[in-house]
Amino acid sequence: MSEKITAEVSEAEIAVHWQEENYVNPPERFVAQANLTDKTVLDRFSLDNVPDCFKEYAALLHWYRPWDITLDTSNPPFWRWFVGGTINASYNCVDRHLAKYKNKTAIHFVPEPEREAIQHVTYQELYVRVNEVAALLRDGCGLKKGDRVTLHMPMVPELPITMLACARLGVIHSQVFSGFSGKATADRIVDSESRVLITMDAYYRGGQLLDHKEKADIAVSEAEKEGVKVEKVLVWQRYPGRYSSKTPLVKGRDFVMNEMLSGYPRRRVDPVEMPAEDPLFLMYTSGTTGRPKGCQHSTGGYLSYVAGTSKYIQDIHPEDVYWCMADIGWITGHSYIVYGPLALAASSVVYEGLPTYPDAGRPWRIAEELDVNIFHTSPTAIRALRRAGPDEPPKYHHHFKHMTTVGEPIEPAVWKWYYDVVGKGEAVIVDTWWQTENGGFLCSTVPALHPMKPGSAGPGVPGIHPIIYDEAGAEIPQRSGRAGNICIQNPWPGSFQTIWKDPDRFVQQYYARYCKDRSSRNWRDWPYMAGDGALQAADGYYRILGRIDDVINVAGHRLGTKEIESASLLVEEIAEAAVVPARDEIKGKVPDLYVSLKPGLAPSEDIRKRVEDSVIREIGAIARPRRVVIVPDMPKTRSGKIMRRVLGAISNNEDAGDISTLANPEIVDEIRKMKS
Repeated sequence: MSEKITAEVSEAEIAVHWQEENYVNPPERFVAQANLTDKTVLDRFSLDNVPDCFKEYAALLHWYRPWDITLDTSNPPFWRWFVGGTINASYNCVDRHLAKYKNKTAIHFVPEPEREAIQHVTYQELYVRVNEVAALLRDGCGLKKGDRVTLHMPMVPELPITMLACARLGVIHSQVFSGFSGKATADRIVDSESRVLITMDAYYRGGQLLDHKEKADIAVSEAEKEGVKVEKVLVWQRYPGRYSSKTPLVKGRDFVMNEMLSGYPRRRVDPVEMPAEDPLFLMYTSGTTGRPKGCQHSTGGYLSYVAGTSKYIQDIHPEDVYWCMADIGWITGHSYIVYGPLALAASSVVYEGLPTYPDAGRPWRIAEELDVNIFHTSPTAIRALRRAGPDEPPKYHHHFKHMTTVGEPIEPAVWKWYYDVVGKGEAVIVDTWWQTENGGFLCSTVPALHPMKPGSAGPGVPGIHPIIYDEAGAEIPQRSGRAGNICIQNPWPGSFQTIWKDPDRFVQQYYARYCKDRSSRNWRDWPYMAGDGALQAADGYYRILGRIDDVINVAGHRLGTKEIESASLLVEEIAEAAVVPARDEIKGKVPDLYVSLKPGLAPSEDIRKRVEDSVIREIGAIARPRRVVIVPDMPKTRSGKIMRRVLGAISNNEDAGDISTLANPEIVDEIRKMKS
């Protein structure tokens, strides 16, 4: 069976053996209250109606001046959206809501220690605090429109407050994930040429109050070695009035934000009217090699896109309590904790700590206490919660109308636990696909219009029109179930404008591969290459197969690693799985499969054999792992993402490189010893 299927697939395509799952329809109660139930939206946002269809998203915002040109294509692929229009992101997320919602909670801050009270920041309080911080940044630091500021902050309300204060001034913010090292922060300071670093003294993670300020000192020192001098380090206090870091303040350079703000009480700063195409922020994404890429996101186009997708795909209403369990240090947090929900006057939850601390019931206690009805998290977190507390959700009285999954493809077995156990069969699920570069969702079901299908991201969201090419550049027929490299045929407002200070890399990495005519100014000749493998099923839904880089070419057959991982998760004892390519003298590359078990289970040869059998049964002998390694835990980042790069280095007896940013660096040596 397997050999017959793979023989029909050219070497330029990805071999796929995944079975399509059955549909799950949205509950009638959800459809009755949904923001988007009009099926004509799919016609209004057809390929022929690009770019004008996106005016609907822009109309959700307040504009000081309407735009003259919806899409400027004069310098492809550097698309410019809503040219001539002026807008301010801070005004749209704060000021305009005051007349109707000033006493409504904008941000629910949940500290990790359960003994600490939840803080509820109203829109009026958010307005006051954003203005005071903006005044401090402008008058106390001399920051102005176009300047860059690096933020290295944890999940605390001061982070969105600082971001919105920057946006108010037209200052470009660059938030670095709090788990990143001082050196990683320095790399981003140097690239953005920031002269101000904003950080925090300490924050909680896993029950420990971590010294965060020490990373700032390293960052400033390393940046100076690279020729960029940080003039001021502004330090927020986790406990106002008390400095919680063991790292001393540097006189003349370091300033406590909470103390400085006493000089700016009740100050008001008029929002700067920003041209729509001016940058709002930089979001750095690490490449496999070379320096991090600074994805430059616009003000008007980006804000329009995240507001539109928050309203119609996330189904956010002003009365909803919405919790995205991502970190604001990633694009998901920018788009779907801060800018999208706050543009719609939602109440957005910010949680400081680990979702499994002090136990796996914590998320459901938070959801119960705050009456969260929209929940948004990653497959990584879902698998971790399923592993640590598979029976926890039914113990709590939370009720979600809507749940999102984001960040990587979700395996059908994990999807079903999310739906049945976390959502209690009451919630719709949108399985979204997009990337840091994209600003917002690219593929997902519209929750009230499309049935759900486990393991499938769904069609392109309104206005997004994917196309799949093979390695040779030929278009793979639509709805054929054949897999290749997924691209987007058309520009959209949320996409990044360029790579900061590296336009050549922007063109080469994302557009050159499948460009039909480098001299053309017609956007139809410039498809965007996402770098992911995918197939489109007969019903028009897309299944994402993972990064093209992760496709393993086994004896001429290109196998997607996600399919092998999903097959292994069908074995009941398996909690997590990761596949990496290992060198083989005969076949070139073969898959090594690493799996971890659910709590309380011991490794055994029987489990190992059943995992191997499941892969062969679901895919075929061509996908048989070279070895199945049962590990006590996966090497993970602080955000819970499995570092497949590290596992690949172990499989190929290579140096794992810098593992200082791992949450559990000690696991690397443990796995090396097990493998040998």
